[in-house]
Formats: sequence, C-alpha cells, structure tokens
Amino acid sequence: MTTNKTWAVDNINELLLSKPLRLEMGIERDSEGLLTIAVRTDLHGCKGRMLEWWFTFFETTQHIRWWHPHDHVEHRGWDEKWQKGQSFIGASIHAVESLGNIPPVAAKLKFREARDFFDEQKLHEAIENKSISGAVCASIGFGDNVLMDKNGYPLDGKMMHLTRDTEFGCVLRSRFLLGASLSSPEHELPDEIGLELMRHCYNEFTYLSRFLPSLYYGEHANEEKAPLPW
Repeated sequence: MTTNKTWAVDNINELLLSKPLRLEMGIERDSEGLLTIAVRTDLHGCKGRMLEWWFTFFETTQHIRWWHPHDHVEHRGWDEKWQKGQSFIGASIHAVESLGNIPPVAAKLKFREARDFFDEQKLHEAIENKSISGAVCASIGFGDNVLMDKNGYPLDGKMMHLTRDTEFGCVLRSRFLLGASLSSPEHELPDEIGLELMRHCYNEFTYLSRFLPSLYYGEHANEEKAPLPW
C-alpha cells in the first residue's frame, strides 16, 4: 500500500474521501519523476454498480469503440480469469488505444482488488458511509513485451477509478500513475502523454455515461428491473 505523495496526495487513502482534493483534474510528478494523472468526470444517470458491471460486459472491439469512438482501436481479448457478467478481478485484458494524436499503442491491464491499493479498514468505512460506491483498479503495462513482476502484474503503472453515487448519478474520480518501469520517467514520459490521457479518460467515461444505464437495464444486469419513466 502506498502512503507517500506518489499519487499526488499525502496519503493514498485521501482518495476515498468525498471532499475536494488539491488535485482533481491535472497532472503532477513526484520527486522520482513518476507521473500522476487525475481526472474527475460526472456520470449522469449512472451508478457505481453500473460501472463495475461494465467491466464484466465489454468483450469486443465494437464494445470498446462505443466507449471511445476515436481512441479505442482494438480489443484483443480477456484471459480465462474473466467471468462475463460476474467478475473482472484478477483478469487481464489486452487492447490497443491511441491518445488523441498520439499513435496507438498496445496495453495490458491486470485488474486488482481495491484493498491492494488502500488500507482495508478505511476502504470498508468509505463503502459503509457511501463515500465510495464502486472501484476498478489495475496494474498497467504498455507495448508488445510488457514487463511484469513475479505475480504477473504489469510494472509500467497503476490505475484506479472510484465512484461516489449522487442524486444525478455518480462522480468518477480517476487516477493513473505512470513511469514506474522507466529509468528516467521525467525524460522518457513527456507531460503531453499525461495531458492526452487526462482528456482521453474524461471523454471515454463521458461517452460511456450516455449509453451505460440503458445497456445495464437492457441486459438485466444484477437482475435489476429498469425504472419506468411513466
């Protein structure tokens, strides 16, 4: 568990709080050059449980192009640990994405329990007091030959998406930490990549929010019935 300023917070558990933080949208580097990208997106009509379900649903290139029609290029598949409609924890996905005018690159994400990143008691309290309604966390690797640790987690970076349900839907607080596998991230990882990732993340979840509720109810996700408009 990280407790220093690596994620541009004094303690990573601050991200579980509903109050505004010093960095909600932008980029920042730590003393070692690691790059934090922070994004805040309002997802109208969506709830945290819908976002978590989405990661158990999408499985084709068409699906990820719904998610971001411009930047998402190819879905190369989930591994055998993915369970459609049930679970994405422990599963890995391969995909190809671009970031605006930055050319497409292959990526591998291995999804993790939120407690791998946060203090377990503080995470439990955040869920109980409804500061957190959903979490999607992963280790990230880039390129065709991804560096991984002994547990099979990519070493290039980490990602988290945390939702807090609101009257209008939910607020999504996203964080990326990049450059961990680089010898000189401040030189090898330009700010432009962080800024374009910030824009990419905001756009993809804005796109997602426009169709996710209908898809969620249409698929009878979690056996929920759609509320009648009239």
